[in-house]
Amino acid sequence: MYRRCSRGLLYERFLQRHGFVRAQSTVAASQKPRPDPFKTLAPKLAELRTDLISMLGSGHPAINEIAKYYFLHPSKQVRPVIVLLLAQATNGLGSDWNKKLWEAECENAGGRQEELNRPLSRPDVLNDWNPSMPANTANFDPKFAMHPAKPHRPPKPPPAYSNASVSRTLANIVLPTQRRLAQIVEMMHTASLLHDDVIDESALRRGAASAPASYGNKLSVLGGNFVLGRASAALSRLGDGEVMELISSVLPNLVEGEILQLREIKMDDDKAAVSAKHDVDVAKDILEKNISGQRSRDAWNIYLQKTYLKTASLMAKGARSAVVLGGCKEGEVWKEIAYAYGRNLGIAFQLVDDVLDYESASATLGKPGGADLQLGLATGPALYAWEEFPEIGDLIQRKFDRPGDVELARDYVLRSSGVQRTRALAQAYADKAKEVLQELPDSEAKAGLEVLTERVIGRKS
Repeated sequence: MYRRCSRGLLYERFLQRHGFVRAQSTVAASQKPRPDPFKTLAPKLAELRTDLISMLGSGHPAINEIAKYYFLHPSKQVRPVIVLLLAQATNGLGSDWNKKLWEAECENAGGRQEELNRPLSRPDVLNDWNPSMPANTANFDPKFAMHPAKPHRPPKPPPAYSNASVSRTLANIVLPTQRRLAQIVEMMHTASLLHDDVIDESALRRGAASAPASYGNKLSVLGGNFVLGRASAALSRLGDGEVMELISSVLPNLVEGEILQLREIKMDDDKAAVSAKHDVDVAKDILEKNISGQRSRDAWNIYLQKTYLKTASLMAKGARSAVVLGGCKEGEVWKEIAYAYGRNLGIAFQLVDDVLDYESASATLGKPGGADLQLGLATGPALYAWEEFPEIGDLIQRKFDRPGDVELARDYVLRSSGVQRTRALAQAYADKAKEVLQELPDSEAKAGLEVLTERVIGRKS
């Protein structure tokens, strides 16, 4: 028999259990100093990291070690911070908030934190052994006994409240499903790093030896796959189809972004066409400038699309998923705000990364400085420099693969305003991210999201 829980009782339980305080009034919130989101969330981030590492346990020592390798090094944790802050900034506003809260707290409703660790299938069918979770996982057994499966979650009775009659006020709490989502997005990000460091042949990551440098390429790829597998299993247990679709779509985005990064900028055919059609030098120069301008615009479009696919997609879809898990339905503005915030902040984040590749020393950045040019990548600073020094176009086309190309291209970039203009572009995206938050009610979480945009722009590593 299910116990029906009142809304007030649910709030009190969450406040007592998690140490939250209710959102203050708009006037009181506006008078408070602006919070540092990383300091405010530090205890929760530490708890998330500890629980996350336990989720990655394996009975195979090599996989167990490499799957946890990057999680044991300091990281920015920007993606979990976005999820947690947006959860706090919007929980209570969505039409289905009471339902989500009821599912999270009522006994046997299936949304509690311990429920998220229980498999939907029999452990001996999954055959996925995690020594950190012996009660919920099982290793391979040569014998298999069939027995009637017990339903994982019995049907939920309708909640004893009416959504239509509830006023929309901030709850200032984070649901267990949203906490798990924060872990999932960090797992997916870290898995992509394991793969990227193999593709890019990176020697450093976060100021230490990269996984490929420490374990080799094969184990790094397998470790990344293992982390993705555990993230996928955790995602399925959230029980929300839209969130599963959003987060699952990040994987093809990452692959498409990596392929797009390999795309070459074609020049020779354009030049041949100009020579064939025009004999007058003046007309030829005009056409070549037009072609160069179009080529530069095409390169920018590819660059920004790649930036979204490889970096901003996970931030944007993770942000939107956090709000969906809080009960926001299609057509409610909170989902749109979350996605737009994550998308703009993610692009700004990557643009700053590309600036730091020219500005920062290797030790400060935590990975080799100048890595983008070494990889043949023309990022924002180089594309802006192309407008001021057309000569760099040939270097970009051949991906800086001749001796001296990298040094020459770097010289062009540093002599141009490319770095400054890229930073200004990052600032514009960060300002847009902050702007879309204005429709949210004032709260400490909203202020934290605003501060986060400034932290992204001002970071040095």
